Amino acid sequence: MLRGAVAAAVTPLRDGGEALDEQAFGPYADYLVAGGLDGILALGTTGEGFLLPVEQRMRVAQLFVEAADGRVAVAVHAGAQSTWDTVELAAHAADLGVDGVAVMGPPYFPLDAEELFAHVAAAARACNPVPFYVYEFAARSGYAVPVEVVERLREAAPNFRGLKVSDTPWERFAPYLLEGLDVFVGPEALIPQGIEAGAVGAVSALGSAFPELVAAAVRDPAAADLGRVRDAVQRFPFQSALKTVLRCRGLPVRPDVRRPLRTLAADETKELEAWLESSLPAPAP
Repeated sequence: MLRGAVAAAVTPLRDGGEALDEQAFGPYADYLVAGGLDGILALGTTGEGFLLPVEQRMRVAQLFVEAADGRVAVAVHAGAQSTWDTVELAAHAADLGVDGVAVMGPPYFPLDAEELFAHVAAAARACNPVPFYVYEFAARSGYAVPVEVVERLREAAPNFRGLKVSDTPWERFAPYLLEGLDVFVGPEALIPQGIEAGAVGAVSALGSAFPELVAAAVRDPAAADLGRVRDAVQRFPFQSALKTVLRCRGLPVRPDVRRPLRTLAADETKELEAWLESSLPAPAP
């Protein structure tokens, strides 16, 4: 069962972001497990999922499942631009034996409630009986999932388990804390308030590079102080910055990202490395 501290994992890439760096998945999964996490979400926003072709996304899901080897839960984001691709990705993830499938609404076209319900219901059917989660992130999809769609999905999909909610501020997050559904907090700043209000855990982008900090924040929300880390990292191109942190921490992860995302410039890399060295200790081996 998906619970607790979950990393929104990066996707190791090479060749300027065009190819998967398959050799990096094993060491990366070991690192996340050692950091005390309870789970991994592959191919979300942090994992560049929408930028990768379907075949590569399927391979990434397989590599994470194999690398985790049952030590932590693995969920896969299957959201895609079309319902057809979303259904194909969701079904494939289920065949791999993942612990959850999440779907964000397709960006660009502002779907109405009927279109969005049909889309997520098709994805839930495709991965049944694997637990299904709506990934609510209005800043990325371009629109919020109406609560009425969530309620309809609860009636229509027996495997609908809950949501990952990345909306801010709290007033946009709180309406999704519906009784009987498992809600995961996306924004690190809302972890204490979210868990106090009944969220079952957090799916954190920072967890992809700082797993020990996110694990500690979820276990002791009152002591959580991830804001300074988020502020420091998000000054730079975010996905490549997280991969640069991983490289600095001894992981064989390249800074490569899929275009149109970009890697850090030389001065940005130097600045991030200096901050990391001065502000955060290296994780215990």
